[in-house]
Amino acid sequence: MPRPIPTSIDETAELLRAGDYIADRSLATVLYLALAMGRPLFLEGEAGVGKTEIAKVLAGTLGRRLVRLQCYEGLDVASAVYEWNYARQMIEIRMAEAAGAADREVLANDVFRREFLIERPLLQALDPTVAGSPVLLIDELDRTDEPFEAYLLEVLSDFQITIPEIGTIKAPRPPIVVITSNRTREIHDALKRRCLYHWVDYPDAARERAILAAKVPGCAARLSEQVVAFVQALRKRDLFKAPGVAESIDWATALTHLDKLALDPESVDSTLGVLLKYQDDIQSIQGSEAAKLLEEMRRDLATRPA
Repeated sequence: MPRPIPTSIDETAELLRAGDYIADRSLATVLYLALAMGRPLFLEGEAGVGKTEIAKVLAGTLGRRLVRLQCYEGLDVASAVYEWNYARQMIEIRMAEAAGAADREVLANDVFRREFLIERPLLQALDPTVAGSPVLLIDELDRTDEPFEAYLLEVLSDFQITIPEIGTIKAPRPPIVVITSNRTREIHDALKRRCLYHWVDYPDAARERAILAAKVPGCAARLSEQVVAFVQALRKRDLFKAPGVAESIDWATALTHLDKLALDPESVDSTLGVLLKYQDDIQSIQGSEAAKLLEEMRRDLATRPA
């Protein structure tokens, strides 16, 4: 059942919390404004901090369809927007010829109609349903190139797409748009100006503990506290890729499956591949460095106010 758009920052934060997404005040504020103003939301941040999850949670809690465009190098209009169903067009032409149709211009117009389009995510997002406008997730935009960014300008400013053979298709009601970027390259200012911007950072320890409580309810309280403290300390190390919130959740889940109630050197060394994704990072932490981090973690937790 579709839910109405939240009418305050507190309602927006509660909406996210209903989907087990623990947001800070600044994120709830910019999301509320994006929904209220009908503007796309542009989220940047390190991989694994929860940017993509925001769109998924929005779709789930608002009862909207999620339309996801996963970006990659070389993404083009045929994959992102539309392409013609050439096989169906050829069948239509053959059938018309067999029926004796001779006017080529009329025939050409007949096969360039919307029913002959194969709709890709961007075009699908312009078509609302009875549940309301969909949530359009344009994920990892920084993986595409500048020509595709330029193509998006019309979509994001007017929520319309121009197809040469048909004309302009405009959304009767704008979709809710969430764009994410891991900032592997800079996105052009012209696109950013059409959006509200927010940098999604790593959570502080208190919020990360709340996230684990929501996402891994079976994790022991002591283990959850230690996982967060260890990961927070690990992010201060010089790593090729620091663990994100997604990795914290995976690690807590893995340790719970191993029936661990607290961290120890053996369990840390044997499960670092859940937390870290590069061999050089694993080698730099395994063994003595992991033991040192565990000791720092224990001292930090011991001195924390009750």
